[in-house]
Amino acid sequence: MRAESPDFRLGNVLATSFTATLTERHGNAVERIPTPQRLVDWLAVNGLAVDSCTTAQLELARELRESIHAAATATAIHDALPSSAVQVINDCSIKGRAAAILTPESNRQWRLSSASCVEDALGVIAADAISIIAGERDGKMALCASPTCRAAFFDTSQSRTRKWCDMNTCGNRQKKARFNANQRKNPRSAE
Repeated sequence: MRAESPDFRLGNVLATSFTATLTERHGNAVERIPTPQRLVDWLAVNGLAVDSCTTAQLELARELRESIHAAATATAIHDALPSSAVQVINDCSIKGRAAAILTPESNRQWRLSSASCVEDALGVIAADAISIIAGERDGKMALCASPTCRAAFFDTSQSRTRKWCDMNTCGNRQKKARFNANQRKNPRSAE
C-alpha cells in the first residue's frame, strides 16, 4: 500500500467493512478507495482477489457502497429501506457469479468466476449486505455514536449495545475528548 493512502478499516462483516472504505461521513470524509488499484487492494485483503479494476467498476463499487450504507442506516434506525439502494444491492447481487467453497481449515472462502471480474466480487459483498440487512445473521445493525462518523456497523456483541464502529478509532477518540473536557471542567488545584 502506498504511504499516502489511508489504511483500510477491516472488520468481521464484509458488507460493513466495505462501507468503511468511506469514513468520517459527517466530518472530513476519508476516501479509502480513491483509485481503481486501491479497490483491487481492498478486495484482495478481503479474500476477493481480482486482477484489475476500471474507473467504471470503481464507480459501480462506490454506488454499491453508498447503497449498502443507506440501507444499513435505514435498518439501524428502523426506517423504510430506500428503494434505489435496494435496487443497486439486488442488481449487484444478481450480476455477481461466485461460489462459496470450504477450505481444509473448515472456513468458507469465495471463488469468483473470473480472477479479474470486479462485478463478481461486488456480488459477494451485496449478498453479504442482504444477509445482514434481512436479519438472517445473529446480530443487529447499529450506527456509530461518533457524531462525525455515524458509520453503520453490524453489532454481534452479546448485549447488542456496542456504541462504536471501531473502538480503536471512534471509541478512543470520543473517550479522549470526554476525558479532556472533564479535565478542563475540573482542573486539579496546584497545591
